[in-house]
Amino acid sequence: MHARARHASTTNRPNHRRRRIVIAAATVSALLIGVPTAASAHTWWGWGGRGHHAPPTAPVSPTPTDEASPSDDPTPSDEPTDGSTPSGAPITAAPEPTESAEPDTPAADAADADADQSTLAPAASFVEDFDVPAVAGTLSNAYKQAWQPYPDGTSGIYVPSKTVSVHDGVMDVALGGAGAAGTFGSTTGAYSHVGGSFSVRAKATGGDGNGAAFMLWPSSDKWSDGEIDFPEGNFESRPSAFQHSMTPGQEAERTQLDSGVSWRDWHTYTIDWDPGKSVTYKVDGNVIGTITHDVPTTEHRFMFQTGNWGASGNLLIDWVSTTE
Repeated sequence: MHARARHASTTNRPNHRRRRIVIAAATVSALLIGVPTAASAHTWWGWGGRGHHAPPTAPVSPTPTDEASPSDDPTPSDEPTDGSTPSGAPITAAPEPTESAEPDTPAADAADADADQSTLAPAASFVEDFDVPAVAGTLSNAYKQAWQPYPDGTSGIYVPSKTVSVHDGVMDVALGGAGAAGTFGSTTGAYSHVGGSFSVRAKATGGDGNGAAFMLWPSSDKWSDGEIDFPEGNFESRPSAFQHSMTPGQEAERTQLDSGVSWRDWHTYTIDWDPGKSVTYKVDGNVIGTITHDVPTTEHRFMFQTGNWGASGNLLIDWVSTTE
């Protein structure tokens, strides 16, 4: 029985939302998660000057160390200012989307989420809406065909077994003191996306000085195969989209699109990726821009990272969806 059927049979939450997970036949295999290497290191827009750690893909030992983690020193070329376009052709953003603020509560509004999901992710082959409660340290079993966490201790930053839980229909990522990171999808299908639509509905409470990045990262672990980030940014600021250069040696150059919304409200962020042609970015179904250069053509994975600095708070994820 696959994960969707298992979740459907165990959840007691009212107004249970339909979701679908299409996964390949189960196989017993090692999870391809590992420590970032110096070759894949690059800096981020920076949370207080700290570095953007490249998502790991190589196998690691059960007790990873920080010896091969990338440098935390920022580079001048990778520090865009709010609203700037660091590289690439000029992009004309659509009018800023609006959405009424919701109560500042960890639980997602079920009725609103139903409409949001059915409208914005109608053809998703994988949807996880976090119906089954799971205390920190148990998600590897409860959601083993939906979320693949980094091993605790990766890069000396990420400790998902202590920071990530599920309750009230949301994935709750605790902020402050330890980071979290992981890939959405099954152990067999999460790492082989070539194009498609990728959506996440999320908000953050607190966590000033910290931030998050949801991204499509190349499964080859070769940075010049393309990096697509959305939403990404500090929680006290507006999240942006960042599309990186695919020219070897110039990967830190990015085109930036301002989302026009706040992390403090529920919003759905979507990446529509047409391999080799375009990447379109949307907030709540409204296009904020399309980029037609530096468009990946190889296998990628959809994942997220939070840092281990800044104030305490919570990153809340209502649901996530991907297409093949």
